[in-house]
Amino acid sequence: MPPPQPNFPPDSASAHEEPSPQRWGILALLFFSIMVNLLDRQVLSVMAPVIRDELGLSNTDYSLVLFFFVAGLTIFQYPVGSLIDRKGARWGLPLIMFIWSIANGLHAFARNLVQFCSLRFLLGAGECGNYSGGIKVISQWFPARERALAGGIFNSGTVAGAFLAPMLIVPLGQHFGWRLTFVIPSVLGLLWIIPWLRYYREHKPVSAQPAGKTELSLLSLLRIRHVWGAILIRALGGPVVHFYWNWLPEYLRRERGFSMEEIGWTAGIPFLFAGLGNLAGGWFSGHLIARGWSTDRARKAAFIISAALCASSMAVPLAPNAITAMALICTATFGIAISVPTHIATLGDLFDARILARLAGLTGLGEGIMNMILMLATGIVVDHFSYLPVFLAAGLMPALGLVALFTMIRKIERVEI
Repeated sequence: MPPPQPNFPPDSASAHEEPSPQRWGILALLFFSIMVNLLDRQVLSVMAPVIRDELGLSNTDYSLVLFFFVAGLTIFQYPVGSLIDRKGARWGLPLIMFIWSIANGLHAFARNLVQFCSLRFLLGAGECGNYSGGIKVISQWFPARERALAGGIFNSGTVAGAFLAPMLIVPLGQHFGWRLTFVIPSVLGLLWIIPWLRYYREHKPVSAQPAGKTELSLLSLLRIRHVWGAILIRALGGPVVHFYWNWLPEYLRRERGFSMEEIGWTAGIPFLFAGLGNLAGGWFSGHLIARGWSTDRARKAAFIISAALCASSMAVPLAPNAITAMALICTATFGIAISVPTHIATLGDLFDARILARLAGLTGLGEGIMNMILMLATGIVVDHFSYLPVFLAAGLMPALGLVALFTMIRKIERVEI
């Protein structure tokens, strides 16, 4: 039995106070923060064919670079989440934005595999808190009926960044070389800090958190089965998103024969569908709740549809032509994107807002460990076999996440801890 812990009062945003209209401005800034986050990390994957050819990197070498990024992302998840819980998002988010923007810009000076690995680690360490901080802010500012939609809009920033990256980065690389492609997105990140500090300072959340400190140890959290369920859902779904972010341009170039120009105008299409999936997933469960469904049934319905659509990944390597392959990929990215806002909302349904950043950090830690394993495995499998086993895993993993949902979380309702 876990030691007794304080019972947190209900989140006032969802209990009795009217939500602030200023929440949509905050959400817009969160959207742009995570859009820049993905734009920064996508520079490498978009320019990977050029960088790999110039530096002579194998698939295994490239997977090692990706591994170090995920290692930084993973190791700092819980510490950064705890920092944001203690100090708040107003200063926490600009701090990590500054760190990752500088790290991304320094990629322009990288000359070898070791330097790339080091800078990717630093980039991951900076970027890890953006998602956790965003979840915390959404839980504070949005009532339960709007959290999935807000989470969908927020996470659509990742899709916008991934969608825009090929169209912006490829022309920049062709005209100015790949090194400058790391600098311009970094400047955007530094500029974002200005409106965040100004706007967030001037508009306080209407649903202030209850007074008092939250004395919850990591061990106490890990004794709760709902926490493990939330970790496993993200750990089994998140790597599918990362696979498409990091390997899609390489797959299109090496397996489907796309030129860099073709990658520039086609590689973003699956992420456009992912954006639609984010919005659909955010709307869907909230719509069901408004029609009288319980929160538990509504969230589970969204997770089931997500896993079913993502299963199309398994057919991608068997597609007879590039158009069919892209259609299957778009179906898969649409499907997996449905689960992301649903997971964001589910965390807010289960846990008090005062511990959400560290809980999101824990789920990110689980995802990161899985990502590190799979990033290395992907390069090795592709070098020695083919993409087929990788796409099979991408299609099956979200279904395993459903098993964690039904066996560990069981019913989605507030957990008294």
